Amino acid sequence: MKYIQLKKLPSVEEMIQLYPLSDEGHKKIMHHRREIKAILEGRDHRLLMIVGPCSAWPKEAVLEYAERLLEVNEQVKQSLKVVMRSYIQKPRTTKGWVGPLNQPDPYAEPNIEAGMHYVREMMVKIVELGLPIADECLFTHNSRGFLELVSWFAIGARSSEDHEHRIFASAADCPVGMKNPTHGSIEVAINSVVAAQHAHIAAINGYAVQTPGNSHAHLVLRGSNREPNYTPDYLEAVKKHMSAHQIKNPAVVIDVSHDNCLLNGKKDPRKQITTIFEVTKYLKKYPELRKLMKGFMIESYLKEGNQKIEMCNKKTIDLSGLSLTDPCLNWEQTESLLIALANQVKL
Repeated sequence: MKYIQLKKLPSVEEMIQLYPLSDEGHKKIMHHRREIKAILEGRDHRLLMIVGPCSAWPKEAVLEYAERLLEVNEQVKQSLKVVMRSYIQKPRTTKGWVGPLNQPDPYAEPNIEAGMHYVREMMVKIVELGLPIADECLFTHNSRGFLELVSWFAIGARSSEDHEHRIFASAADCPVGMKNPTHGSIEVAINSVVAAQHAHIAAINGYAVQTPGNSHAHLVLRGSNREPNYTPDYLEAVKKHMSAHQIKNPAVVIDVSHDNCLLNGKKDPRKQITTIFEVTKYLKKYPELRKLMKGFMIESYLKEGNQKIEMCNKKTIDLSGLSLTDPCLNWEQTESLLIALANQVKL
């Protein structure tokens, strides 16, 4: 392998000492994981709602969003299990800003050490508030110090066919959502869940190990080939394949962003709202599919839409909660959506 060593990074132990998680915070994470597992198993009939910014930046706005989400959660928690997106890395189709862990200042050179401080502090603060957090696993070999803070994580559409990510999901002790690949094959998507639920022999940290298999690995439908995949036909196909593979705790979360929120070929964040209520409406006709469909993923921030790094500079970029990556719902839309959805599915 060819690369240039830039600098030695702080150890995980150093980062944990600098930004420790309290015993109460740890208990909260374990509690949230148990509740999410209960939803996936069908013992808890609330909807799982993974909601928040496309990318967790800047942290001041992210923390303001977390405080608002905590307040609305008190109104909806009997019907919805709210988990906040705290995505610290951003997978790119080709190139671009890859998130605050690598580059906490989008207009400065990448600085992973600064990013480690930036995101660890932010994530600990959200957990200590009492919210469960979600992230996407982009690089499996640098997860410690961050992974133990999440209550749910995703393997993305560009990673779910990768064997290393599947093994990583197999070893995780929290629920993992495996996204369907960008090309959209349901069969391949189910294969990723099968692999994550299966035990594997692998080399990790200098040891030959056996992973236990993750019985709470499940499927996230995020659209495919610039087409939606949240309709009853898709859920029926998923149900059929999961049954054929004898998937444990068969479960689907519908990501209503990405290729599921396209309008005239462009992402429209408001379509997330109409899609959610379209799905809840048809699920009333298909109770067997409701058993399979466990919740939604939503991209939401303080302000509606997004901004492009290349169209701004350090002086003009909006730091008050406007997405730097995918377009998001604003806070008012999100709050109204969560309350209306909770009232609709009230247990």
